[in-house]
Amino acid sequence: MQKDAPEIPAIEFAPARGARLAWQRWGNGTEEIVAIPPLAQNIEVAWEAPLIRAMLERFGTFSRYLHFDKRGTGASDRRSRVAGIDERVDDIRAVLDHAEIEAAHFFVQSDGGPMALMFAATYPDRVKSLTMFGSGAHLAPPWSEEERIERRERMVKEWGTPQSRIVDAFAPSLAANQVFRTWHQRYERLAATTDSLRELIDISAEMDAREVLPTLDVPTLVLHRVGDRAIPLSLGRDLAESINGARLVELEGDDHYAYAGDVASWMREFEQFVTGRLSPQPGSRRSNARPRIQTLGGFSVELDGRDIPTSDWGSRLARQLTKRLVAARGWPVTRDELIEMLWPGESDMRRLGARLSVLLSTVRRVLRGGVVADRETVRLDLDQVSTDIEDLYAARDDRAVLAAYVGEFLPEDRYEDWTRGIRDEIRSRFVGAAKAVAEEEIAAKNPSGAATLYRKIIAVDPYDDATHRALINALLASGDPGGARRAHAAWTKSMSEIDASVPSFETLS
Repeated sequence: MQKDAPEIPAIEFAPARGARLAWQRWGNGTEEIVAIPPLAQNIEVAWEAPLIRAMLERFGTFSRYLHFDKRGTGASDRRSRVAGIDERVDDIRAVLDHAEIEAAHFFVQSDGGPMALMFAATYPDRVKSLTMFGSGAHLAPPWSEEERIERRERMVKEWGTPQSRIVDAFAPSLAANQVFRTWHQRYERLAATTDSLRELIDISAEMDAREVLPTLDVPTLVLHRVGDRAIPLSLGRDLAESINGARLVELEGDDHYAYAGDVASWMREFEQFVTGRLSPQPGSRRSNARPRIQTLGGFSVELDGRDIPTSDWGSRLARQLTKRLVAARGWPVTRDELIEMLWPGESDMRRLGARLSVLLSTVRRVLRGGVVADRETVRLDLDQVSTDIEDLYAARDDRAVLAAYVGEFLPEDRYEDWTRGIRDEIRSRFVGAAKAVAEEEIAAKNPSGAATLYRKIIAVDPYDDATHRALINALLASGDPGGARRAHAAWTKSMSEIDASVPSFETLS
């Protein structure tokens, strides 16, 4: 270690759902850079390697640089299960929030590509730029499933042992350096257990952010070594071609690890990209308002007093996904159920899982978060989003229920199975409140007020025999026999639809 080398930065822990995420930050620059982690690493142990330390210290000369370990890896909580791409998007946000970073330049390596791209599509106001180093939007090699599993098991078996081939594949320029190889074997063991490594590899093969690439509007620099053996140059080229305005720099060398080989040349490109060509965009601060979702009388989402236009959703399916989550009232809905609802009859679960993640990205972007997703389930985050039906359920008296009920739950989705239970429940709550208030109006000698409520009940349930009778009595009591006769005719018509008879008007009057 150099005599005047700075101290290793202290580790802090960002609270995330079910885990703590380890992060460090250092540097003297003005631009915030957040490094999105690769398959597995350990930010604390990484400083031991002179080449890695030199790269990290170089970052700190022109930026405030932050890196973190994914949940289940490195210095982050190792007991928590490995996260899928949607949880990883949430975890990036958790780290940014804990570090009080409004927006940052992202330096993305390897396996971090899909989650960084999905985050940029979901929270565009928090990403100043993307630099993709040896990465891509979909990293699964074109192997058969049998070959993929065979290679995975070989990697898991050799992980952290003298037989490990990680250095040969990821840093061939260091393969002959026995000191580094020995250190890296220990580093592997401290980055991930073999059980978590198996999950990490499987999730890496599933992640696919290609669908969001055309939607990205963020300055992007793609750095890729021409001889990269881990992630081929073709994926970097595909990335640059698919993101509007992205610039590709093809680097000499065979190393996948950024710190191996020629670092100086790409570091100059990166520094200029971050500090010399970009400035914060005016008016890009995030709103702290909670989105509000309306479902009674029709679906809409409001933010800062403005209805979010349909065009912001990108697709009808994103709106449909949001509706289903609202109907679940914060309870988790399985991914399998959502996939069946959105793409009935389709069976390629790996492809559909990626498409669901793309839709979730859209929903999160519109709702400014608002969704919690793991590898099995998805739910609405009611701490971040308000809904009209939750207001109705929270109403403390009958009149508050009446004020909250402005129409049928999602009338445009009346025949969807998942809407029926909650629609009937909300309707029943409204009817009970309306009848109670109508009785109060009768007791207060205000039969016309009661009649208004009875009409609303009949609009919801035209076969409510007792309410039809009560409406006629209220109209007669208010001195409106003509209205009472019309109400009787409507009652007769409704009951004839179910082959039921009603008393004559003369009998009632």
